[in-house]
Amino acid sequence: QLQLVESGGGLVQPGGSLRLSCAASGFTSDYYYVVGWFRQAPGKEREGVSCMSSTDISTYYADSVKGRFTMSRDNAKNTVYLQMNSLKPEDTAVYYCNAEIGLADYWGQGTQVTVSS
Repeated sequence: QLQLVESGGGLVQPGGSLRLSCAASGFTSDYYYVVGWFRQAPGKEREGVSCMSSTDISTYYADSVKGRFTMSRDNAKNTVYLQMNSLKPEDTAVYYCNAEIGLADYWGQGTQVTVSS
């Protein structure tokens, strides 16, 4: 059973940076997968932030984070990262890691990111 565990959230001032991590266990990279970051702000729907597939070298970013966020992965550690720079108050949300493998959909427990002065 695949498990995803996020870490790295916290409180940061506007303009600051954070790096989120999502570690996967019970996972084998033999299968095609899509892994991504989503976020949900209070009173809003969950939205996609960034994603990448196991075979594609390109990465998708939501328009709201392009040029500020960078998603990367370390296959040896089964971990994906989300480097968030130039953070804005509107980036405040719970950030979730998601993995789609075949018909299965997995979510982490989420990590809170708060951008406030």
